Amino acid sequence: MEIHYDLTIIVPVYNEEENLSRLGVELSAFLNQSKVKAKVLFVNDGSTDHSVTIIESICENNEAFHFIHLKRNKGLSTALKAGIDYTDTIYTGYIDADLQTSPLDFEKLLVFIDQYDLVTGVRVNRKDNLVKRVSSSMANSIRRYYTNDGVSDTGCPLKIIRTETAKRLPFFMGMHRFLPALVILDGGMVKEVPVNHYHRHAGKSKYHLWNRIFGTLIDLCAFCWMKRNYIHYEITSKG
Repeated sequence: MEIHYDLTIIVPVYNEEENLSRLGVELSAFLNQSKVKAKVLFVNDGSTDHSVTIIESICENNEAFHFIHLKRNKGLSTALKAGIDYTDTIYTGYIDADLQTSPLDFEKLLVFIDQYDLVTGVRVNRKDNLVKRVSSSMANSIRRYYTNDGVSDTGCPLKIIRTETAKRLPFFMGMHRFLPALVILDGGMVKEVPVNHYHRHAGKSKYHLWNRIFGTLIDLCAFCWMKRNYIHYEITSKG
């Protein structure tokens, strides 16, 4: 009998072999207690380590776990788009593979998803080093000034969005930094919820000062152009 799922959790993966086994355990713990029927979709973004083998092993042993492999590394925004394109549930979740946020905190977001189009986490008591915290704060301030989305932590890798909304959004390289702003631009509503944050215990961060601040500035130009030229309409009646 085919199982009906309500939520697909997308996990973009790029060279996270040291975290994946533990991540599989934590995701399973969430699936077992989730208030909605949920499944997991690993999106392997062209990993060159043993991530592929580990992902396939996890999925082989659990029918609620699935994967797609991208031919080559294209970045987080591409991995998210591939996952969203592949998703067939009413809700789409997103979490990074580095375990700096917990799958169990999806429960905090699910409380509000009926009233909002996007529910995103806000990392409290961040455990990143000083350089990462400062660069992230600067990038968020720059982005928030120009987008006026009111979101304090757009980079939090814990989100749930209505799939129909996600599939409607315009995607471009770096769009993951502007997901709340794009939802608002589309006429949707966004809610922030405090979530836990943890030290990265294994693997290496894919972000640094250059791509966090200067990458934001470059991608901000694309967003501002899109905001000026975005087409959005509502049909009031038809015959």
